[in-house]
Amino acid sequence: MATGSSAVGRSCLAGFVDPEAAKCTSTISSRQTIHFPNHRNHQPLCSLSMNGCQGDHPQLPLGTIETRSFPAVPSPSLAVDTLSSALSQLKANPPPFTSGIIRLQVPIQQQIEAIDWLYAQNKLLPRCFFSDRAQTGNSKLSIDYTNGKLNGQNPKKHNKLVSVAGVGSAVFFQDLHPFSYRHWKSLKRFLSTECPLIRAYGAIRFDARANISSEWEAFGYFYFMVPQVEFDELEDSSILATTIAWDNSLSCTLGNAIDELKATMHQISSIVLKLQKQVPSTLMLSNSHIPSKTYWDLAVNRALQKIRSDSALIKVVLARSSRVITATDIDPIAWLACLQVEGKNAYQFCLQPPGAPAFIGNTPEQLFHRTWLDIDSEALAGTRARGKSLSEDLQIELELLSSPKDHLEFTIVRESIRKKLENVCDSVVVEPKKAIRKLPRVQHLYAKLAGKLRSEDDEFEILSSLHPSPAVCGFPTEEARVLIAETEVFDRGMYAGPVGWFGGGESEFAVGIRSALVGKGLGALIYAGTGVVEGSNALSEWDELELKISQFTKLLKLEMPLGIKS
Repeated sequence: MATGSSAVGRSCLAGFVDPEAAKCTSTISSRQTIHFPNHRNHQPLCSLSMNGCQGDHPQLPLGTIETRSFPAVPSPSLAVDTLSSALSQLKANPPPFTSGIIRLQVPIQQQIEAIDWLYAQNKLLPRCFFSDRAQTGNSKLSIDYTNGKLNGQNPKKHNKLVSVAGVGSAVFFQDLHPFSYRHWKSLKRFLSTECPLIRAYGAIRFDARANISSEWEAFGYFYFMVPQVEFDELEDSSILATTIAWDNSLSCTLGNAIDELKATMHQISSIVLKLQKQVPSTLMLSNSHIPSKTYWDLAVNRALQKIRSDSALIKVVLARSSRVITATDIDPIAWLACLQVEGKNAYQFCLQPPGAPAFIGNTPEQLFHRTWLDIDSEALAGTRARGKSLSEDLQIELELLSSPKDHLEFTIVRESIRKKLENVCDSVVVEPKKAIRKLPRVQHLYAKLAGKLRSEDDEFEILSSLHPSPAVCGFPTEEARVLIAETEVFDRGMYAGPVGWFGGGESEFAVGIRSALVGKGLGALIYAGTGVVEGSNALSEWDELELKISQFTKLLKLEMPLGIKS
């Protein structure tokens, strides 16, 4: 099997590092890549917003962080009118600060799905989407959505945030160095507990030390954005909001920020039509896997040999990239809408920087959720298909619960997360210790872990230590990283990395699995991985990959038209 050099393997160290300790630049990997068209010469004005990672003083507070709310209106078009008027007034009467971030928001008296609004925006870039898991009810914060502030009471019934869509960037965060504590402080500078709906949405690479291949180049080592225009879907209403960020020291004045936002607002569509959750199947002209089935067998058997030898390796997660080329372009937002049908107990996400394909996914796995100092995490491992009947489903569940191989894989994940939480928490509770989480196509072993951080700065520590978990890398982490780097000949990019958002007083990240990179004109790259432990076999693990990507492949027609068959 084609391998990376041993130097590449040895360089796979911590996923989050101090940029001064390792000057990494964005280079094109020798690994196999897929080339997506570059549209950087045709970026909309909103893509020129400031990079919050620049500057020498990331810890200096902004002059002001505000949320300004306006009376509710019946429709999105009236909300656009209200916000446009408010922007003109803000420019005429600017606040006396050289830096700041201001959110203007208008409640809408109807429940509109955020993904429908995003689909209507005609590919304005950058764009993002994040949907919480419908059944979790994670948030312990109570937000008064009429003013965007914390009210200190129990959340009102039907007043929970369901999903968020955004276009344009009021401020984005990206660097040619891996995500570090300095970057985290730069990002948190624009957030406040007084304005909890000002959030930065984004993702971080799976491996900070691996070279960036061309299809992931526009994402950098990480990419976060505070949207210029944002649509918040609540359980019984909606919010349309705009956010203006400026900092004279970063050569971005309030006037320039308002002008850029106005340019974006001129492109916002107020006509929102209900998306069909079942798009017509797209004809697939070709599909291929990296690695192929033959090389996959070799890779799994090689990993098993290492596990059985005297090495410290107990588990490694090997991944596959499946490239599909289609007869017509795949719309990533339409695909994402279809994933929502299967996503009642999963996160849906989309992240697309300017000049990049869209990274979309439907992941069941939480990395962590922080509310003040309270932190939750999950262990998820072991995979089985759902049964065709209730009795068959229960039989498969019993097999999963009693499988020694899956119990080993799951225990490795759970105990690793527990130990990492104990490093920054006074106490950690694991409940349930082992249960089943059922999704529409698959079921997994599952445990929930909770603790209390000693300080808010521990958020960066917990992010950097929890990622990568044994569920997406292996155990011990370093031995697994080295083997992955030596074995895989494609760039995982943000696949299996942290995907989510930072906010004031609250942050939430999922693990970017069950995901795909979708680019105009060139189909998609669909990613999946599976854990290899003692007792694994290559055929079963390949079948598990097929099961995990089935939510994407079900949207494709496998047969070729007669004119294309050879």
